Formats: sequence, structure tokens, C-alpha cells
Amino acid sequence: MGAGMSTGGELWFGILQAAVLIVALVLLYRPVGDYMARVFSTPRDLKLERGVYRLIGVNPESEQTWRAYARGVLAFSVVGLLLVYGLQRLQAFLPQSLGLPAVPEGLAFNTAASFVANTNWQSYSPEQTMGYTVQLAGLTVQNFVSAAVGLAVAVALIRGFARRGSTTIGNFWVDLIRGLGRILLPIALLAAIALIAGGVVQNFAGFTDVTTVSGGTQTIPGGPVASQEAIKLLGTNGGGFFNANSAHPFENPTGWTSLLQILLILVIPFSLPRTFGRMIGDHRQGYAIAAVMGTIFLVSTFALSALELAGRGSAPELAGAAMEGKEVRFGILGSTLFGSASTLTSTGAVNSMHDSYTALGGMMPMLNMMLGEVAPGGVGSGLYGMLVLAIIAVFVGGLLVGRTPEYLGKRIGPKEIKLASLYILVTPTLVLAGTALSFAIPGIRADVEATSILNPGVHGMSEVLYAFTSAANNNGSAFAGLTANTPWFNTALGVAMLLGRFLPIVLVLALAGSFAAQQRVPENTGTLPTHRPQFVGLLTAVAVIITALTYFPVLALGPLAEGLV
Repeated sequence: MGAGMSTGGELWFGILQAAVLIVALVLLYRPVGDYMARVFSTPRDLKLERGVYRLIGVNPESEQTWRAYARGVLAFSVVGLLLVYGLQRLQAFLPQSLGLPAVPEGLAFNTAASFVANTNWQSYSPEQTMGYTVQLAGLTVQNFVSAAVGLAVAVALIRGFARRGSTTIGNFWVDLIRGLGRILLPIALLAAIALIAGGVVQNFAGFTDVTTVSGGTQTIPGGPVASQEAIKLLGTNGGGFFNANSAHPFENPTGWTSLLQILLILVIPFSLPRTFGRMIGDHRQGYAIAAVMGTIFLVSTFALSALELAGRGSAPELAGAAMEGKEVRFGILGSTLFGSASTLTSTGAVNSMHDSYTALGGMMPMLNMMLGEVAPGGVGSGLYGMLVLAIIAVFVGGLLVGRTPEYLGKRIGPKEIKLASLYILVTPTLVLAGTALSFAIPGIRADVEATSILNPGVHGMSEVLYAFTSAANNNGSAFAGLTANTPWFNTALGVAMLLGRFLPIVLVLALAGSFAAQQRVPENTGTLPTHRPQFVGLLTAVAVIITALTYFPVLALGPLAEGLV
């Protein structure tokens, strides 16, 4: 079967999957994007929403400055962090705990930080660690609200570009509740029904002992999987109900459910450029952003697929194909398409084990995350990350032609470029510092090499680099060979997830406030057109060059060294 996976039939079937996905995304781009624009632009509140506003004491007609908006985001997230931590520590006393004990302190902190930061990194086996109450009231709730926070921040930045001489950028609580009630909940409900129809488990059966064909006994876990699976993908979260994540047949039974899951991952991030174009009154700008996202996505997916189909390495060559760590029901191309979608967004869900990819193939998911996950990126975070890169691209273009840089009629001065530069520097600092400290501090290095790294040498280096790249970029996928449930990794990765999520958010909101306060600058002959193919090429180049210059040295120590020897 392994050798058959690289046949012409497999290749054409993979191309068909990609084509179906692209057509679906193109068809959904306009209606989904326009709908989200209406949700965040309409002055009308639903009756249920007004009841929620009264309950939490919010005036929906009162808007916030960027500082007040940021305080709302941070306060809400801190409360979520404490609640998820508390639920885990009290698990033994909760209903539907399945007899599982309390989650240890370090792991509980890491998990709480992970789900609040929309990362969903899991240093544990979910079905053996979390009962149903923690899964539903803690993790699934954070799947919804952390995605809604990302949406809200993206919309706040869009308003910053659209408004003139304004001191406010919207109301965080209104944006949060609208994103939850009008976008994420309805789509997740429909997706859960579709997944149940496809064979994804949804029950409260607990653990069931069954007799196997050979006469032995096996314990089969159940649970409310489909409801969590839908929002884990739609909200670009990624945390699995089972340890095998979307490779588990209870989470992802067939090839078509896998394709549906990829569509759920991509539909909101790829539609948000349409929302952006509509809210600023220029659809051409949205098409330009979507073109950059699509270009990077296609190139990355092609590269990963080609590397895995080539199967370089002694084990793949002996086996006839690089099928280690991949499910036969998905094949190589079904796995690489899922892997690209997962790591080019902040989802982190997997239907194959990235640690088992070929050396250079395993580098591609890592490189996808290092790009900043902007192609198309996470729900909300992908769009605002790409817009920050657009600011830098316009600044570079302005320097080249000797003009004051402007983007969408707003000047990019020293304040704006400093905020954008800090945004770009946050994640690489966390990734490189975390990786370096893991090997530089003698006591930690000895512990890491003795207890965490499965494969010593350059591949072990890649495992640690992948972990910090995943955490700081709020992705959550992992090289499965790394044992991360240790005091060092629980703490260091937890801190990286929180800083990698909320420092960029504060910087984006500061940018939104700065742009909203400006008046619109009229276009002139020196204005750089930001809707033409030239700008699409410039922005693509900026995204790739920033990544290459930042991460190439450390990649040369890990996956490149392993793949080129």
C-alpha cells in the first residue's frame, strides 16, 4: 500500500482534493466575507444580545479607545485563564470527571494558557487526562471565545483604517458577542451536524470495554467529540479530543470528512480579506491581501507535497513511500494538504504526525509557522498579521521611491513603523530565546536531552525548535517525538504562548488607535497603489524575506542540516 500511494492515481486524486477545496473557498469568499462585514458594521443588536449586554453591564452604543479595548481583551482573557486552570485543578470533584484526578499544577497552567491563547498545545493525552466537564466547560468554551477575540481585534484594526479623526475603534464586548453569536456558533453547529453524519463520535458513553476478535479486551473511549471538533477547526484552535487528534478515526473517519475539516480551517481566514475590503470601502484591497495569502498557501502546499512524494531518506526509500506517521485512508497528499492548512493557520490540528515526515518535509510545517501564520493565518490573527506586513511593505516601497509612505490613505510615520516592527520582532524573539535557553542552561539542557528528546542530534534540535515555534505562533501542533510535559516546557511554552498571543494584540490595537485618529491623506502621483499585482509581489517578498533572514541560521542547525547530509 505504501508504494501505491505515489502512483499516478494517488497524484490525480490529491490534485482533485485541492481543486475541490479551492473552488469551495472561492465560492464562499464573497458571501461569508460580506456577512461578517455586516455583522460588525450594523448598528442593530439582536434581542438576545441586548439581554447579554444588560447582564454584563455593557452599553453597546458606547465605544472604546484602543487602550480601553485592549484592557477589555486582557481582562477577559485573564478571567478565562483562571477559570480553565481552576476547572482542571478541581476536576476530581466535578460531574462527568470519568474518575480522572486533578490535573497537576504545571500541566494545568500550560493547558489553560494554551487554550486561552488560541494555541491548544497539548502536553497530555486528552482522553486519559480530561473529563467531559473540563473538556466542555473549559476547553470547548475557550475554543469559541479565543477565536472571537481574534476576530474582534482584526475588526478593530480594520476600523482604524476606515475611520478619520476618531478616538475610538469600537466596543470589544459588542464585537466579542457578535462574533460568537452570529458567526462562530451557527457555523459550528452546522459543521458538527455534518461531522456526525460523517461518522464523528458524539456521546457521553465514557469508557466502554469490548471484546476484540482475538478474544482480548479493549477499552474504547467515547465523548462529545463532534461538537468540539467543529469549533476546534472553525476557530483555528486545533486541540484534539483524543491524543491522535484528527488522525483518530473517531475525530476524522474518512477522506471526505478530512477535506471538510480543511475547509472549516480555511473558510473564515480566507474570507476575512473580503470583510476588510468591504469595511474600508475598496474591495480591490481585499483581493490583493487574499492574493498574497493564496500565493503563499499554494507554493507552500506544493513544496511540502513534492518533498513527501519524493520520499528522500533511507526509511521512505526502503518502504517505497513516505507513509510513516500517515493514515492510509488519507494518503500522502491528503496528509500534506491538511498539514499545510493547519500550520499556515494557527490551527495546529493534525491528521498525520509531522515528526515522521522526511527531514525537509518536516521543515515545511515549521517554516509555515515561522512566516507568522498569515497565509491565511488564524481567525482574525491572520488578517491583522498580514496587514502589519503590508504596513512594512508600504514603508519599504516608500523608501525606495523617496515618498512618505501611506497605506489606505493613512500616513505611516515613526510611531506606526515602530509598532509594526515590534510586532514582527515579538515571535522570533520568543522562538529563538526559548530554543536557546533549552540548550544553553546546563541543568535544563541535561533534563531536556534525558527526558524530552526522543531522537538525539539535529532532529532533537528540530523537535525543540518546532515546539517553541508552535507555541509562540499560537499554532499548537508538535513534533510528536518531544515529551513536553516537564516543569521546564510546561512553564516556558506556557509563557511563550501568552506573550506570543497578547503582546502582538496590544501592538495591533495601538496601531488601530493611531490610524483611527488620522485624517485621510488624498491620493497623489506619489501614492503607492496597493491593489495591483506589483504590490502583491512586494508584500509576498517582504513576508518571505523577513522569515528567511530571521530563521535561516537556526533552520540550518536543525532540519536543513538533517535533510542535506
